[in-house]
Amino acid sequence: MTAPLVGYADRISVRSGENIAFKVSSTGPGPYNAMLVKIVRGDPNPGGPPAKLEDMSDLFDGRFASREQRAWPGSYALVDGGKAVKLPAALGVEALIWPTLPADGPQTVLSRRDPESGAGFALVLTPEGMALEVGGARVVVGKPLRTRIWYRVWASADPVTGTLRVGQQPLKRAHAVDDEGEAQTTAPLSLDAARPILIGAESAKDRPAQRCFNGKIEAPAIAGVAAWDFARRGESMEIEDTGPNGLHGRLINLPTRAMKGAAWTGTERDWRRAPHHYAAIHFHDDDLHDCGWADDFSFTVPKDMRSGVYGMQLSCGTHRDVIPFFVRPQVGKPQAKVCYLASTFTYQVYSNFSRGVYDEAFRKRVADWKAYPHNPDDHKDYGLSTYNHHRDGSGVAYSSHLRPLITWRPNFLSFNDAAGSGLRHLPADTHLTGWLDRMGVAFDVVTDHDLDEKGVEILAQYKVVLTGSHPEYHTSGTLDALQAYTETGGRLMYLGGNGFYWRVALSRKVPGAIEVRRTEGGIRTWAAEPGEYYHAFDGAYGGLWRRSDRPPNLLCGIGFSSQGTFVGDSYRQSPAARDNTHAWVFEGVKNELFGGYGFSGGGAAGFELDRLDHRLGSPLNAVVLASSEGHDRKNFVVVHEERLGFTTTIPGQTLEELIHADMTYIEKPSGGAVFSVGSITYCGSLPHDKFDNDVSRLTFNVLNRFGELGLKWPF
Repeated sequence: MTAPLVGYADRISVRSGENIAFKVSSTGPGPYNAMLVKIVRGDPNPGGPPAKLEDMSDLFDGRFASREQRAWPGSYALVDGGKAVKLPAALGVEALIWPTLPADGPQTVLSRRDPESGAGFALVLTPEGMALEVGGARVVVGKPLRTRIWYRVWASADPVTGTLRVGQQPLKRAHAVDDEGEAQTTAPLSLDAARPILIGAESAKDRPAQRCFNGKIEAPAIAGVAAWDFARRGESMEIEDTGPNGLHGRLINLPTRAMKGAAWTGTERDWRRAPHHYAAIHFHDDDLHDCGWADDFSFTVPKDMRSGVYGMQLSCGTHRDVIPFFVRPQVGKPQAKVCYLASTFTYQVYSNFSRGVYDEAFRKRVADWKAYPHNPDDHKDYGLSTYNHHRDGSGVAYSSHLRPLITWRPNFLSFNDAAGSGLRHLPADTHLTGWLDRMGVAFDVVTDHDLDEKGVEILAQYKVVLTGSHPEYHTSGTLDALQAYTETGGRLMYLGGNGFYWRVALSRKVPGAIEVRRTEGGIRTWAAEPGEYYHAFDGAYGGLWRRSDRPPNLLCGIGFSSQGTFVGDSYRQSPAARDNTHAWVFEGVKNELFGGYGFSGGGAAGFELDRLDHRLGSPLNAVVLASSEGHDRKNFVVVHEERLGFTTTIPGQTLEELIHADMTYIEKPSGGAVFSVGSITYCGSLPHDKFDNDVSRLTFNVLNRFGELGLKWPF
C-alpha cells in the first residue's frame, strides 16, 4: 500500500557547504510544501512535554508538484548487454537452483523476453515443476520440486523443428520421492527478443521486473552465449560472465551474496578461502535496495548552520511526513564541548521493522495522539528490517537507507506502551536531545556513519560524547574510534542498553546499505544458515562482537545480560554512590531508590539491561554506583550467551541474579572516563515531571562535570 505522502534523502548526514537531495512521492491533487525543521523532541504523548519541531523555513521553504513514485521490491540480476547479443540457432540454458517457495506461482530463473509481444524465452519454476516458455508455447515437467534442495535444471528450444525440452534433476535423491524428469513438446517458436537478460526474474510492462525467484541460483548459463560465475566479484553487486561475450551484469535490490552453493561441503566456512563453495546468490521477491526515485528538490547546508538533528517536513492537505537528517560539524572544528553520537547504524538495521503488533487499539492510540500515521505492518512495499524474515523464511541480512524509512520518524510509535510512549531508536533518542535543549546544553551531532568514515579524529576535540538509548550495532571502525577516544582523555556517557553488541559491515561498492549476519548466540529473530557467517561486504566474521573477543564490557564496563518486555523499573544507589569519590554524581538526588517513572515502559531501568562482569573485560576499577531491581522474573530472561557455563563459572549465584542493570563509573588514562547506565529505557525518564527528577539531575551532574560546562541546575 502506497503512503499518500512519503520520501527519503540520498544521504544520512551532511556538513556545511554540502548538498542533500530529497525524493518524494505524493498522491495529492495539488502541490506539496517542504519546510526545514530542527527536530528537538519527537514524543507525541499528551502526558509529557509536547513534540518540538523548530521552524527553520527561513533556510528552506518550497512548493513542489505532486507525483507518485513507487517502490518495486524483488531482487534479480540484470544483463543489459543481452539486448544486442545474437542467440544460437538452437537455444540451450541451464542452472543450479535451491528453491525456497517451490509451491508458489511462476518464478523465473533465467529469461530474455519481450513482455509486450511474448517473444523470447523464460526458464520458470512452477508448482508443477520446471517449465520452458517460448513465445506462446510452454512445456512443463509436471513434477513438483522440493524446498531447499539443490537441482540441476535445463531447457532447450529448436526453432527449426519446433521442439521444446525442459528438465530437472535433484543433486540428492530422496527415497520414494519422484521429482526428477524431463518433458518436451512441439510448437512454432519465436526466440528473438531484443531485451536484457534477467536472472531471477523477467522483464515486465509496468514495472522493472516480474515473477521474481525465491531461493538460490548458481551457475546460470546460455549455451554458446554466457556462463555467469557468482563466485567472482562476491563482495560487490556485479556478476561476471566467463563466456565468450563478456555479458557482465549487475544485481538489483540486494540479493544476498556469500551464500553456500551446491558444492559446499562444510570443510570451509570463510567464503573468501573457498569461493566456489559459495557460488550461489539468494534472491527474494521482497528484497529492496534503492527505490531509484527521482530528486524533487535539494538543500545546501549554509556555512553557519549549527550541527544538529534536522528534518524536511512535508505537507499536502492533511498528510504529513518528516524526513530526518543530521548536520555534522567539520572535522577538527567543533561547535560545542558536547557531542551526541546518533546511533544511525542501529536506526538503519531496525528500519521498517514489521512487528505484527499494529492492532486496532494501537491504531487508535496513534490517531488519538496524532502520532506518525504509517506503520511497516501496512507498508512492506518499502522493504523490511533485518529483524524480519523474507517471505521464504530466510532472514533479512541487508538494510538500505535509499528508501522510505517510516520507523525513522519523529512521533513514530513502536509499541502500544501501557506505561509510557512506546518509542524506540530516533524518536526515543529525542528524549535525550529534548533534555539537552531544556538544560541549555549546546551540542554537536556525529553519526555512526560519520564516525566509521572519519575515525577518532572527529571526536578528538570534544570534552564528552553521549550515546542515545540503544547504540547496538557497530563496525570495527566505530569501536576503535570510541576506544581510542576514551583512552586518550575523552569522556563517554553511555546512556542506553544492549550497546556495542552486533557487528555490521558497510561497503563502498554498495552505497546506502548495511549488512548483518545473525550468527551463533545472541538475542535474535533469525539465525544465519550454517556456513553463512561471514559478511559479503567485508569478508569479516559476523555476529556478536563478544564472539570476536570484543565484548562491550571492554569499552563501557558493562554488557548485555538480560531482556524483558518493554517495561521499566528503578535503580537503587550502592554504597559507592555515597562515598567521597563519587557522591558528586548524586548531588541533589533525593531518593536512594530512583527512576521508577518515565516515558519508556514506565521506568528508567527496563527492556534490555547491561551489567558489570570482570570475566568479560569490565575494568577492575569500574565502580557500580547503582543497580536496578524489581524486574518481574516472568517477563525478564537472561540472554542466551550468558547462560552458557554460568553455573560452573560463578558458583553460588543463580541466573536470576543476572537480571539487573549496573550504573557504572570508570576512570581512564589522561583524565578520560566512562559513565554507563545499562538500560534502553533510561533516557525515557529524563522528561518526567517536566525534566525535574532524580534521573535528570544525576545525568546533568555527570554531563556538567565531564563536559566542564559550568552550568547550574535549572530547577
